[in-house]
Amino acid sequence: MSDRNYWLMKSEPDAYSIDDLERDQVEPWDGIRNYAARNYMRDEMKVGDKVLFYHSQISPPEIVGTMEVASEPYPDPTQFDPDSKYFDAKSSEEDPTWILVDVKFVQKFDKPVDREAMKKESALDDMELFRLSRLSITPVREAEWNKIMEMAEG
Repeated sequence: MSDRNYWLMKSEPDAYSIDDLERDQVEPWDGIRNYAARNYMRDEMKVGDKVLFYHSQISPPEIVGTMEVASEPYPDPTQFDPDSKYFDAKSSEEDPTWILVDVKFVQKFDKPVDREAMKKESALDDMELFRLSRLSITPVREAEWNKIMEMAEG
């Protein structure tokens, strides 16, 4: 059994897309302001973990590629910047509330895997994406990762 984790991370393409990540190669995954998602990054993500890049808020929502966790977790600097939309006046550099990890581009799918196609696959019935649909980061089981990769190559 691998000690690698698998994740799904959402971003709206008009905020930060797979094409942006392909251009930038490595990027801090900032602006997460949900405690459960923060806890995944802070407590469970490890360098080398594999991540599905999910474009939400489009029709249909779809997994458009993969990336990899490229850093240990560290404080999200946007929480300290009063000019950032992610500023948090209650957070301090001594006791930061919000954490992020850097992610590294791995691949963009030629054929994205859309939500409706995933819902038709019994192997994905228990996927956290469908149970915790509002969460921007969800764990993915290895079998689900493998099925999605198979669908993307399809």
